[in-house]
Amino acid sequence: MDIRVVVGLNVQRLRRERDISQEELSLESGCTRGYLSGIETGRRNPTVLFLASLAKALKADVSEFFVKPAKIRASKKGGTPAAGQSVKEPVLKARRARARPSK
Repeated sequence: MDIRVVVGLNVQRLRRERDISQEELSLESGCTRGYLSGIETGRRNPTVLFLASLAKALKADVSEFFVKPAKIRASKKGGTPAAGQSVKEPVLKARRARARPSK
């Protein structure tokens, strides 16, 4: 599983456990809501320094971001890849679908 997906799922899990919105966490950690969303979906590759600021805002240890989730479900919208699926696969699939000429 892609490490970006593991980190993203853990950021999302910790945020939800603390009942914090993406907007609140983004303000607390110094990023945009869109960037935080990209991290949670495994599309962004945050720096170690930014992960440290996220951990501080979540009152968590950075090591909690790297714990492999026990069970992973793919979202119906295709946002978070299923276990063993590359982050790039859904993106490439969507690009191919857009590139096909409509009949």
